[in-house]
Amino acid sequence: MVTQEQVDCSTCAGRGSYFVDKDKCKRCKGARVNSQRKMLELYVPRGAREGERIVLAGEADQVPDQEPGDIIFELVEKTHDTFHRAGADLQAFIHISLAEALTGFNRVVVKHLDGRGISLNVQQPKGKVIRPEEILKVEGEGMPIKRSDDRGDLYLIVKVDFPEDGWLNDESAIQKIRDVLPKSKPEIKADDVEEVSFEVMEDMEDFGAGSGDPRGGAEWEDEDGEGAEPQCAQQ
Repeated sequence: MVTQEQVDCSTCAGRGSYFVDKDKCKRCKGARVNSQRKMLELYVPRGAREGERIVLAGEADQVPDQEPGDIIFELVEKTHDTFHRAGADLQAFIHISLAEALTGFNRVVVKHLDGRGISLNVQQPKGKVIRPEEILKVEGEGMPIKRSDDRGDLYLIVKVDFPEDGWLNDESAIQKIRDVLPKSKPEIKADDVEEVSFEVMEDMEDFGAGSGDPRGGAEWEDEDGEGAEPQCAQQ
């Protein structure tokens, strides 16, 4: 069996011409290209987002008789310890004390990306209370918007830090707090009252555990800990 195959000339590498040894470049040895390190400067515009591409035209490797390609950079945002970004908006958690939740505060609550301290003056007229997970929106303190002087907004989610156990053990001080704070709801009346013991639990995982009831605490959680949809029972 005879086959025919075409290959590049071993002398000229398919170019149709070649250099004799005495005429070859001392650096490339006739390959017509050299390895070279080059410092490239990359400009990332204000407000650039995750996944955006920055193209440096003609900066890829060069090959004789061909136009050089491009170098394409894709932006990947690093996770920040304080801020979470969505578009031009920023989100952050702020921690306040129970006293501040009840009476208000005037202080720096977060340090911004540019180093500025963001201060809030929260007043509580007529006994208004700041509640856990309440959202405070600060306009114009988000990320820059590309090709614009505008900025997104900053969303501050309130976390109320309750006192540690044992912070108050003086009976007279406890009574003063009871006198200041709102009274409890009207007492529930019952003919037969039994005082029982209790245990403080961290979550509802044991609620209905092992019963097979989809309304149980453990059955509602999937592998990631998120709430799962109830499934139809098999017949």
